Amino acid sequence: MATYQEFIQQNEERDGVRFSWNIWPSNKLEATRLVVPVGCLYNPFRERPDLPPLYYDPVVCSRSTCRAILNPYCQVDYRAKSWACNFCFQRNNFPPQYAGMTEQQPPAELIYHYSTIEYILPKVQCHPPVFLFVLDTCMDEEDLQAVKESLQMSLSLLPHNALVGLITYGRMVHVHELYQSEDSTNNIAKSYVFNGTKDLTAKQIQEMLGLNRQIPVNKPGHPNQPGQPAQQQQFLPPGYKFLQPVSSCDMVLTDLLNELQRDSWPVPQGKRPLRSTGVALSIAVGLLEALYPNCAARIMTFMGGPCTRGPGMIADDELKFPIRSHHDIDKDNIKYMKKAIKHYEALANRAAVNSHIVDIYSADVNQTGLHEMKYLCNYTGGHMILADSFNTSLFKQSFQRVFLKDSNNDFRMGFGSMIDVKTSRELKVSGAIGTCVSLNNKNQFVSETETGIGGTSSWRISGIYPNTTLAFFFDIVSQQGGPAPQGGRGYIQFTNNYQHANGTRRIRVTTVARNMIDANVNMNQISYSFDQECSAILMARIAIFRAETDNGHDVLRWLDRMLIKLCQKFGIYEKENPNTFVLAENFSLYPQFMFHLRRSQFLQVFNNSPDETAYYRHYLLIEELTQSLIMIQPILYSYSFNGPPEPVLLDSSSILDDRILLMDTFFHILIYRGKSVAEWFAMGYQNLPEHENFRQLLQAPIDDAQEILQSRFPMPRYIDTEHEHSQSRFLLSKVNPSQTHNNLAYGYQQNVASSPILTDDVSLQVFMDHLKKLSVSQSS
Repeated sequence: MATYQEFIQQNEERDGVRFSWNIWPSNKLEATRLVVPVGCLYNPFRERPDLPPLYYDPVVCSRSTCRAILNPYCQVDYRAKSWACNFCFQRNNFPPQYAGMTEQQPPAELIYHYSTIEYILPKVQCHPPVFLFVLDTCMDEEDLQAVKESLQMSLSLLPHNALVGLITYGRMVHVHELYQSEDSTNNIAKSYVFNGTKDLTAKQIQEMLGLNRQIPVNKPGHPNQPGQPAQQQQFLPPGYKFLQPVSSCDMVLTDLLNELQRDSWPVPQGKRPLRSTGVALSIAVGLLEALYPNCAARIMTFMGGPCTRGPGMIADDELKFPIRSHHDIDKDNIKYMKKAIKHYEALANRAAVNSHIVDIYSADVNQTGLHEMKYLCNYTGGHMILADSFNTSLFKQSFQRVFLKDSNNDFRMGFGSMIDVKTSRELKVSGAIGTCVSLNNKNQFVSETETGIGGTSSWRISGIYPNTTLAFFFDIVSQQGGPAPQGGRGYIQFTNNYQHANGTRRIRVTTVARNMIDANVNMNQISYSFDQECSAILMARIAIFRAETDNGHDVLRWLDRMLIKLCQKFGIYEKENPNTFVLAENFSLYPQFMFHLRRSQFLQVFNNSPDETAYYRHYLLIEELTQSLIMIQPILYSYSFNGPPEPVLLDSSSILDDRILLMDTFFHILIYRGKSVAEWFAMGYQNLPEHENFRQLLQAPIDDAQEILQSRFPMPRYIDTEHEHSQSRFLLSKVNPSQTHNNLAYGYQQNVASSPILTDDVSLQVFMDHLKKLSVSQSS
């Protein structure tokens, strides 16, 4: 019989779904007593090479308020060629094309192995994707050149039928023409120039760019004849000047980028360059919503500093006024922030409504305004990259990986995804947390209680990728003493309707079922079904969702209360006796995850800028479970002469003089050389032939780090450091401080650890001791 861990893994591989509880209580009261909500992590675009798509429309329940799709859990009458919906119990007839099916040869959608299945809709034609580059010209010459080279590289990777456009901005905003008529002998680069201080409505942008006017095609040598019938008159597509297929404008755009210069407006000493980022993005969103609403489109924004002019202004143009910090936000000393957030959030909503994606590639040693602009990525599923310069491998490699292709030579991205959730009668959906927006689809599947983005059973993600993961939360609505669910199971169906990168419209359907039992009688079975890894990520997502609006200390206190309640409910102990406290194996790591989450950069903003906080939280909202766990509790590997590389505890006791450590925090890859290894390295032992084994020891973590650096998106920051080096702080801030300058262990173990950690943070041991005391206490 498979263990729960094997069951969880099989379901994740097949359906891309992991639940916090894999058996559900049958009534609302018992569900609230579980502390951790019934929820799941769902990956709607998980790569499944073994899943052949079906080239026909799905069979849908005939009840207008249900419309669930045929799945392996439906009851089928093969003789009568009918099926009963497992969500509303409506009987439906199969369409004529299913006449030949038998119990021995059922259609694919009725086979249990295909609880996740994908349909390609043959009748739906999709428009080629649009890529609109929005480029800041106020950056340094070196950075501008690096961006231009990256953009020219990307043109060679785009499909020939993809449309591209270019908007550049500095003090003014330039919308560049890319169209060149065949009969013109003197094609001059033209652009429409907009003032960077004036916010324009979508209608004004359409009128100024002439998007409403139809331009007839007049081929040379073939003028339109008088009296020619109107239906034979051909017109150029609207906006043809600004958005052209790559095959038509490749040379024009390449020449344009080559000739592009830095913003010519002089920047006086002590001033910031005048950037009109807010207006540039407003024009980009307006252009696409006028020309290609509800079509696949990406706005790729490259900025080298904060917006200092016009709507969306983030910082003053005077350098003596620094850009806001977390301290300023706490003190409400934020002159521009609230207006800027309002501006960018409105743009994000407009883009999301039209299924358009907004990417932000930010490169500067100072802040650029990601904190205010984060909604553009968080609402549309766009990429967010934070680098020190556009001329670094971090940006160049990350940007190149945006255009990676799968085994079928298609981009690893989907467009315009609409995710719909249906539930059986015993439960309702309370909300979702991820890079999505609500479609306000209120129906019988929606719970009255909201967690995250609630009040709907449908959400839109403009851009989805193989790692995109949404957190969904559910509410058990059956009352105590009510009838047991039919078949003893609850059902959930996820429907992902999206445009594939190859231009087809697809529907991926995932149907899952879990047993529902009476918790009063079978609480042990429910506790065995707990998935501590999934639960930790679900609670982390709720915490950062709350942190956007609540005080940071309130969020920490909420996390602590939830942890204490969980330990009180599922711990084994004698009251008022902490020494007897024990957690079952499938709960044992959960307090540790919460300990590291409390210390993480997601909730502790000290020593991080608001931009960095927005960047870190964005990836916790989007990444799948394994990568999210690495963000919360980094992985530490040890390399020594004592044996092969091995994972070690994320603890200060792992920092030894004769060890090299490799730490993966998702955002950073760090190699740390212990005191003795650093001394040997400084003496150059690795260059001596008799110390070949030492050279190999130094090289091993570098090779492993390169493997991670070459595959991860976004590319992590690479840090090479050693004992008492300034950058070793990245390691010391992450490990559990079991040995510090003010505990007894330091005095007795000085010969074991390289050095104590100078911190007032409590260690995991102290944290666990307090947790045990509070859990067994009757007063708490």
